[in-house]
Amino acid sequence: MTTIWKSDDKKSTNQATSTNSISGTMLSSWSRQQKLAIIVCFTFLGLFLAMSACSTKSQKPALTSVTGPAATPATTVAAPVGAPTTAVATAPAKRTAKKRPANVTYSDPDSGVSFLYPRKFALLTGNDASPQFARLGDAVMNFVQPGGVAVATVQLPDGSYPGTDFASAFFNVNVNRNLSEQECEHFAFVDSHNVDGAAVDAEKVTIGSTDMETTSNFSASAMTQTETQYYHSYENGACYEYILSLGTAGYGIKDGAKPVNRDEIFAKLEKILATAKVNPVVQEQAAEPAASGSVGGK
Repeated sequence: MTTIWKSDDKKSTNQATSTNSISGTMLSSWSRQQKLAIIVCFTFLGLFLAMSACSTKSQKPALTSVTGPAATPATTVAAPVGAPTTAVATAPAKRTAKKRPANVTYSDPDSGVSFLYPRKFALLTGNDASPQFARLGDAVMNFVQPGGVAVATVQLPDGSYPGTDFASAFFNVNVNRNLSEQECEHFAFVDSHNVDGAAVDAEKVTIGSTDMETTSNFSASAMTQTETQYYHSYENGACYEYILSLGTAGYGIKDGAKPVNRDEIFAKLEKILATAKVNPVVQEQAAEPAASGSVGGK
């Protein structure tokens, strides 16, 4: 009996040892597989993180290209082709427009006459300098002797006073070198506004710093009327004549025509006269002796 029990204990011990050995082997085997699985998982995780990082870096330039132009000053970077332009990026710097002066200076070196006149008025010189009295023909010079020459004429624009009987108005300058200083003080025809029809003597006036003689005249027909003022001054050995004239037509005949404000028009013409000056002129006769003397010296 005793021998049998020992044999059974030994067998049981062997079986237990065998079972523990198998369990240890299995545990050891599963442990390596788990390790491999963990290593593989970490490997894939590392690859995934690396791919994610590369993807994130590749997206950064795109974000910069979108937001970059907004942060760049518009004045230094040109707008993309086809992109809508803005006032800040494309509008040039505004330049202050220079206004042209309202008045223009006229100067004639031959006669020495200069004056200012409104830019909107018309300037006539040379052969066109002889004005007309409200469609009554050329304006007549008021010198006591012939020899007058028209220098320049400034005319108000046609239609300056619509709805009125305004026909024309002008400022005219003439010069006559054939008159003496005493003759320059007189006029060929003078004012005849006296009630008895007698002529009115010329008056002495001072325009600016220049002493002048002045007279006026009025003429009319069935259709037109002309009012004229004359001024004479003697300078540079010549007689200078300034004419201010207004012509009207149609009042009382043309429907709706109203009389123009004569004082307003003459005020404009008188402003031109106030700027008139006569600069010294070198006469050709004075230069001849010097020329002959130089020839003789040779």
